[in-house]
Amino acid sequence: MKLLIFGPTGGSGAQLLTQALDAGHDVTVVARDPGRIPAAGHARLALITGDVLEPRTWEAAVGGHEAVLSCLGSRDRKHPTTVYSQGAANIIDAMSQAGVRRLMCLSSAGLEIPPETPLPQKLVTRFLIQRLYRHGYTDMAAMERVVAASAVDWTVIRPPMLTDGPLTGRYRAAVGRHLANPRRISRADLAHYMLSHVEDHDTWQRTVEISS
Repeated sequence: MKLLIFGPTGGSGAQLLTQALDAGHDVTVVARDPGRIPAAGHARLALITGDVLEPRTWEAAVGGHEAVLSCLGSRDRKHPTTVYSQGAANIIDAMSQAGVRRLMCLSSAGLEIPPETPLPQKLVTRFLIQRLYRHGYTDMAAMERVVAASAVDWTVIRPPMLTDGPLTGRYRAAVGRHLANPRRISRADLAHYMLSHVEDHDTWQRTVEISS
């Protein structure tokens, strides 16, 4: 496939890029600093120097791709951000103009606490995790609303804690519902799920929770 990836320099995005190239896909990436991409120079990789918040730097390249995969993230925990919500809005606008329909984007399982969550885990999520990442989560929630209101064939993926563990191909996923007892998943397995479900119509217009 011809894939366009946003956020290729983060942990999950780097895994996604590596696996996509290894699987034989043609990949275009948008990055503010393409020099941070180890795969630069790969025959099937096209690099665009751009910022998701400045669509003029990349929107002309969206056409011709079969899917857009967003691994956008913000490392700043102290200040509000719009990289998720405005980034998604910009991507969707560009996709609509270019006639590209398939979108997958990363969110977080920490946005919601299912009623059946064990009390200790519920307390940690509510009083530690949600407070620590409050700015990012606020914008992720806004991103999910933007994506859900769009006309593209979207999938929002909510992983729990991410690790740098190996690719195992063994994980659980719940489509359109909460996943029981999510704990952690490796970035490699998360990327594997994204690539293996790009063409899965059962995940279109759905939120997916995933965990090892």
